[in-house]
Amino acid sequence: MSVARVRETIADCLSGAQSDSPEVQKKALQSLSTITKVSPQNRSLLAQSDGVIPALLNLSKSSTTLQPLSLSILFHLSLNPNLKQSLAEMETIYHLNSIILSLSCPESGRLASSLICSLAMLDKNKAKFGVAGTIQSLVTAVSDPICPAAHHLLSSLAELVQFHGNCTLAVRSGAVPVLIQAAQSTNGEDLAGTSLAILGLLVRFEEGLNALRKTDQIVNSMVEVLKGRCMLSKEGAAEILLRLFDESEGCVRDAQRLPEFPTMLADLSIRGSARAREKASLLMKKLMEADMDAYGDPNSMFLKW
Repeated sequence: MSVARVRETIADCLSGAQSDSPEVQKKALQSLSTITKVSPQNRSLLAQSDGVIPALLNLSKSSTTLQPLSLSILFHLSLNPNLKQSLAEMETIYHLNSIILSLSCPESGRLASSLICSLAMLDKNKAKFGVAGTIQSLVTAVSDPICPAAHHLLSSLAELVQFHGNCTLAVRSGAVPVLIQAAQSTNGEDLAGTSLAILGLLVRFEEGLNALRKTDQIVNSMVEVLKGRCMLSKEGAAEILLRLFDESEGCVRDAQRLPEFPTMLADLSIRGSARAREKASLLMKKLMEADMDAYGDPNSMFLKW
């Protein structure tokens, strides 16, 4: 289709989107979603239309029928790197926050989360979402055990917490217990893996590390993850244990009290992924160093046998 023809189609669709007829509006938005789904050029042509983004935003507030279609078009536009910054207006972000906190339309929740994730891939936008309260909204939404958009929400949170300031906001919003709960959930291995990956990002900083250290039975919880089948989860749990062992002798002692832990590490160091094998080897080394230190301590519990 020629550029001139695309422009004509876009103009007709935008006119139809403003119609008083819901059916005409729906058909117009479906057409816009189709022509922007795979073509970066078509997205740019649509974005050049006067007032298109505010119009789509308003349509996404109008009805549950039009909302998913409007959000899908905004998501398609966000796939063009040069449009990410202009799309991340505070009004848009506040609206996306309200959608993910609402359970009225699961499809809208998934699309809003995907749009947040896409926009957050531009580093300049990450702090904006933090200021607008998106971190708190994501944590609150994920804490719902029956949240239908959990995977999409976690993906957005994983992208946003790559910015240090958002890590602090996440921890203060109660993300650590929520993520541990998600990691232990039976709703899907991908949820557990993503949750542990986010926890791994949070423990890079003091706030996240302290929150994990204060979590009851945190070592046992991570060891339970190592017993599972999901390799991504095992990698995340091993990464978290390494960080805890680096900063807490108490966590090392907790691990030493688990008789199955060395065997699990040995198995992971042989049959795990390359990353899991590396982490397992480092954990085994730390356990051995701790044992040697303990045997050299006259007050050690090991020498009282």
